[in-house]
Amino acid sequence: MSFSFNDEAELEFLEAIDYFERRLVGLGDDFAREVFAAIVRIQLDPESWPRFGPGIRRYLTDRFPYNIIYEIVDGEIFIWAVMHQSRQPGYWFARLED
Repeated sequence: MSFSFNDEAELEFLEAIDYFERRLVGLGDDFAREVFAAIVRIQLDPESWPRFGPGIRRYLTDRFPYNIIYEIVDGEIFIWAVMHQSRQPGYWFARLED
């Protein structure tokens, strides 16, 4: 099953990589690997992760306090947000309207 990011989700993912890399060299790469490993797990069984709204699911990463918010659309995983757990939970809802 393929995947893609909402443009804003991709931007927040890249910004998080940059943030972690500035904190410690290599930490940004660790974060990116963690997110991509999570996406692989989602691809293997996309409906096994908790619902976070109608048709929306949430995957909590293991090492970093981030959620991957996604939806299955026409057999593809569409990632709406790469969300830090301390953010307002619904900040990304407006993306659903685009």
